[in-house]
Amino acid sequence: MERILSSIKALSDGNRLRVVMTLKDCGELCVCQITELLKLATPTVSRHMSVLQGAGLVKSRKDSRWVYYRLSEAFPPLLMQWLEDGLMASEDIAKDKVKLNSIISNGLEWLCQTQKKRRELRADKLKRRVSI
Repeated sequence: MERILSSIKALSDGNRLRVVMTLKDCGELCVCQITELLKLATPTVSRHMSVLQGAGLVKSRKDSRWVYYRLSEAFPPLLMQWLEDGLMASEDIAKDKVKLNSIISNGLEWLCQTQKKRRELRADKLKRRVSI
């Protein structure tokens, strides 16, 4: 019963559902790709992935400076079927597929550089606000 509760709690967030459905289609994604897809801060995405990993729904691997996530082999097949039945016609999931194609086509190096520039710009804006 504990495993079922853990899975349900982990999937009780729309962003985590989006990640699961995306990983189902893609196989494996880097944190920076997931961050770009969800348009969330990296720590927020890492927290979401930690919840999914804690529930045994995803697994991670580290390669150099990148952390990759994929669905766990132990992901309950009936749960995945239920998610597919309920979400595959979702407009949000369809938009994510299109957006992900663009994200993947640009490559990881470009994506990491783009995200770094965005963080620097946000930090500069914050510094300007504080110094005024």
